Amino acid sequence: MIRRGLPLLLAAALVLSGCKANQKPMPQGKEAQDMETAGQSSDTSGEESMYMDTTEHVIYLAGGCFWGMEQLMQSIPGVIDAQSGYANGTCEADADYRTVCKGGTGFRETVRVEYDPEQVSLDALLLAYFYVIDPTVENRQGNDVGSQYQTGVYYTNDRARETVERIAEIERGRSKKFFVEIGPLKNYYPAEEYHQDYLEKNPNGYCHIPRAEMELFSKLRIDPGDYQKPAAESIRDKLTVEQYRVTQENGTERPFSNAFWDQFEKGIYVDIVTGEPLFSSTDKFESGCGWPAFTKPIEEPAVVELEDLSHGMRRTEVRSRAGDSHLGHVFTGDPESPNGVRYCINSAALRFVPYAKMKAEGYGYLLYLFEE
Repeated sequence: MIRRGLPLLLAAALVLSGCKANQKPMPQGKEAQDMETAGQSSDTSGEESMYMDTTEHVIYLAGGCFWGMEQLMQSIPGVIDAQSGYANGTCEADADYRTVCKGGTGFRETVRVEYDPEQVSLDALLLAYFYVIDPTVENRQGNDVGSQYQTGVYYTNDRARETVERIAEIERGRSKKFFVEIGPLKNYYPAEEYHQDYLEKNPNGYCHIPRAEMELFSKLRIDPGDYQKPAAESIRDKLTVEQYRVTQENGTERPFSNAFWDQFEKGIYVDIVTGEPLFSSTDKFESGCGWPAFTKPIEEPAVVELEDLSHGMRRTEVRSRAGDSHLGHVFTGDPESPNGVRYCINSAALRFVPYAKMKAEGYGYLLYLFEE
């Protein structure tokens, strides 16, 4: 009887410990300390084989509580489907909300995003993702704390990998600390039904992403995927010495002796490096500062604002989204500005496209800016 029962007991033990048997041990001691580097992302691209999603145009985004990230992605035109789930953890038996919340499974609350590349680029989705998350913290976003809220971008094919790594390189350069996991998707399991479309079902439910930002991304027209940053050698060949110094070396041109400080012709100003539209003449004003001054960018996410403590001052630097070009600085409380805000931008970082040439140069979709 005892011998006959042993196989059954062993089988039961294997079932109960199935996930634990395949689970990698959590780092301890010095290994754990070594992982807590000065804000280095966890690049897992070479650790395991890639999970194969048969859909080509798909990306997996861990950005804290999946309710908000799912809703954000659903608000972006061109997104076909966004689904909440659990990614890169132990195994299916652990992929349920209660178990994941206990910790130790390695699962991240993740949103599977399927998109139509004819309507929205992967660049646009990734830059929207980085716009709303905080990449400088580990195992938390907003008020949510725990390993399940660790941020991460997981790809399922080589084409997506190239885009993800290119965007991640830009974003790393914008933060002193960068804890976002970048790597292949290893596994994924859809979350329980009550988590799907949660904020649609519960409009007043908790969300760490401001509703205003979701509304913002639902209306954007500029796709950064159309204005990708060229290779470093191409940038040097394309720009003048002054343009390169300003955009790539964070330089500042002389006031009152640059191309656009006193120009008010109808048209738009684009990134000299990528051509991404940044500012419109409709928002340009005479500030008396000696550089081009604008009240706002054409679309808020088109520029990135970073703390700048150089030269013994505390300022807010402005960089272009897709090209990561240094543009200038933004100031508040300007008495000459109609809204009190002054984007003080180097002419050397800009190219002007006159209204009459916008359609011919591929900017016809922005002609609405000049409609009365």
